[in-house]
Amino acid sequence: MTRYFARKLATYVLAFFVGTTVDWGIPRLMPGNPVQIYLSKFSLESNGAWQALNKVFTRAFGLNVPVWHQYLNFWDGVIHGNFGVSYYDFPEPVTHVIRAAIPYTLALLVPAIVLSYVLGNRVGAMAARRRALDDTVLPVGYVFQAMPYAWLALAMAYYLAASHHWFPIGGAYSEGMLPNASWSFAWSLFQHWFLPFLTVFLVSFGGWAIGMRNLVIYELETDYARYLRSLGASQRLVRKYAYRNAVLPQLSGLALALGVVVGGNIVTEVVFNYPGLGLLIYHAVIDEDYFLLQGIFLFIIIGVLLANFIIDIVYVLVDPRTRLSMQGARA
Repeated sequence: MTRYFARKLATYVLAFFVGTTVDWGIPRLMPGNPVQIYLSKFSLESNGAWQALNKVFTRAFGLNVPVWHQYLNFWDGVIHGNFGVSYYDFPEPVTHVIRAAIPYTLALLVPAIVLSYVLGNRVGAMAARRRALDDTVLPVGYVFQAMPYAWLALAMAYYLAASHHWFPIGGAYSEGMLPNASWSFAWSLFQHWFLPFLTVFLVSFGGWAIGMRNLVIYELETDYARYLRSLGASQRLVRKYAYRNAVLPQLSGLALALGVVVGGNIVTEVVFNYPGLGLLIYHAVIDEDYFLLQGIFLFIIIGVLLANFIIDIVYVLVDPRTRLSMQGARA
C-alpha cells in the first residue's frame, strides 16, 4: 500500500509541476501588453510621462527580464507564497485578492458537489428499482445534465431574478449592507447565494443520478446478484450489495468530474456577478492580469489535485478488491 500511494503521490507532483508551468505560460500567450492596458486607464496626455510610467511598471511587475528569468521568478514566488501585485486591484497583493474571493467560491462548490453527489446517487439508485421515479425524475435529470452551466445560469437569472424578482442578482449581499453578525445579513447572503448554488447543483445532480441508475441496473443483472436470489436472499439485501458496488465507479467519476464542476462554477459566478474566483478570472482576463490569473489557477490546480488524492485514499479504504490486489502484488 505504501508503494501504491508513493506512485500516486509522484504522479500528482508531476501533474502539479506540469499544470503550474502551463498556468504560467497561458496568460503570456494572450495578445496585448498588460502594462499598457493598465496605463490606458489613466488620461496621460504627455508621451514622455506615458513612456516613463511604462518603464517603471514594467520593471515593478518583473516584465523587463527575459522570459526564462520570469519563469524562475514565478517558481520562486510559488515557493515563498508571493504571486506579485494585481493589475486589476492595484496595488493589492494577489494573495490578498484571492483570499477575499475564496470563501464565496468554496461556499458554492462544497455544498453543490457534496449534495449533488449524495442525493444524485440516492435518487438514481431508487429510480433503478422504481418505474414511476424512473419515468419522471430521470428525464428531468437528462435535461439538466445536457444543459451548459452558462445557459442554465442565464435562464435562472432571467426568470427567477430579473422577471419575477424572487431572488436578487449581483454581488454576495445587498448593496449598502456591511458584513455583520445579524440575521438580516445572513438572509441577504443566502438569497444571493441560492441561484448560483442551484445552477451548479442541478447540472451535477442530473449526471450523478443518471450514472447511478445505469450502474445499479447493471449490477442487479450480474452473476453474484442472480446467485444471491437463487439462495433466497431478500431483494433488499441484493440491492444493498448492488448499490455498494455501483458507488465505486461513481467515486472514481467524482475525481474526474471535479475539474468540470470547477469550470462550471467559474461561468456561473460570472453570470450572477458573484464575487468568487470565477468573477476574478473574468476581470483578470479583461485586464490581462498575469499575476492574478496565475495565482487563481494555481489555487484551483492545488485544490483539484488534493481532492483527487483524498478520493484515491477513500477508494482504497472502501474497495476491498483494491486492497487485495495490492497485497497480492506485494506477495
